[in-house]
Amino acid sequence: MGRLTGKTALVTGAARGIGLCVAQLFAEEGATVVLSDLNDERGEAEADRIGGTSVYRHLDVAREQDWLELEADLLAEHGTLDIVVNNAGNTGFVETAGPHDPEHLDLDSWHQVHATNLDGVALGCKYGIRLCKTSKAASIVNISSRSGIVGIPGAAAYASSKAAVRNHTKSVALYCADQGYPIRCNSIHPAAIMTPMWDAMLGEGDVRAAQMEAIENGIPLKKMGEPLDVAYAVVYLASDEAKYVTGIEIHIDGGILAGATSAPKAADGDSAN
Repeated sequence: MGRLTGKTALVTGAARGIGLCVAQLFAEEGATVVLSDLNDERGEAEADRIGGTSVYRHLDVAREQDWLELEADLLAEHGTLDIVVNNAGNTGFVETAGPHDPEHLDLDSWHQVHATNLDGVALGCKYGIRLCKTSKAASIVNISSRSGIVGIPGAAAYASSKAAVRNHTKSVALYCADQGYPIRCNSIHPAAIMTPMWDAMLGEGDVRAAQMEAIENGIPLKKMGEPLDVAYAVVYLASDEAKYVTGIEIHIDGGILAGATSAPKAADGDSAN
């Protein structure tokens, strides 16, 4: 406890899922947390539930005017930030008309997904740098995805945007180091984490159960993760424990990206090496 004591943090997309879990754990670790989202009713309710010094602020991450207004508020209230978690994102399956495969993609849907997932992170880094560069030790954590490492045929826009977040994170890390800013920047790549984002893909009833079984059978650890698995990694990267860590990526995926789960059997008397 207390790993973030004295730090002020902004978490985007914090009304539910991974963002909410990160905000909750940050508060438990002693941080003053600013939750932001588009869902004002839920965001305000969650900030009240977390309590302490936690507050909620409306933010459309793809809209620069929202960032400008939030920047002014945060400077007036806190003077600086120590942590920014760019978590807000969407798959496009619910938010846009689609389709999202490479052959038939709807360009407007493509742009909408990138506006939130990529433009939103780029703006979050831009204003995060401006708000954090007067901190003694700051951290920007960008939530990418396993989809930022591998292709997703039915979600090309999502995969493209998350891959760009992975690369932009490294550019931000190097830029801040070159400028002598006390800001580290890293990305986290979750996969198969049970959040509300999965609801549209899993369906309901027997269909949901069958989909869950198929997904878990393809995970080396044979189970889906939970938001807290991601939140613990965010706390590490946000804390001073990671003071020599910048430009890296952490995969939280139950072993999915490690490779195939099956391995050749060693013949009798042979070494498996």
